[in-house]
Amino acid sequence: MSFRGLSRPNATSGMGVADHSINTFLELKRKKVHRYVVFKIDEKKKEVVVEKTGGPAESYEDFTASLPENDCRYAVYDFDFVTSENCQKSKIFFIAWSPSTSRIRAKMLYATSKDRFRRELDGIHYEIQATDSTEMDLEVLRDRAN
Repeated sequence: MSFRGLSRPNATSGMGVADHSINTFLELKRKKVHRYVVFKIDEKKKEVVVEKTGGPAESYEDFTASLPENDCRYAVYDFDFVTSENCQKSKIFFIAWSPSTSRIRAKMLYATSKDRFRRELDGIHYEIQATDSTEMDLEVLRDRAN
């Protein structure tokens, strides 16, 4: 099924997905122009939009620092690693960031919109739900990717 227009409506929560959000994800996946993309829900537009992108040279620490301390976000991170057979690999992680200090309304909004948004991003390998930084530590990604 193909949607055309500015956003893709979400029947369950009323949230759409901005075409720019999908296109930015595809740039990360296919062209490797981004190391990560942070998305937020724009409540006025009722859609998921790109908040920030990180260039290919940015580190995992740069990525985690870009997530707000007290508000929810969605993010995708392109994790490069070397296997035990010495092969260079890349896995794309979807991270649902929902810190325990964020507003209950925000947590509910992000929770009800997550599955629909996640389905729009074709090519995600792993999903992580994190309420604090320890739940999405670099070691967590390494363990999941191997």
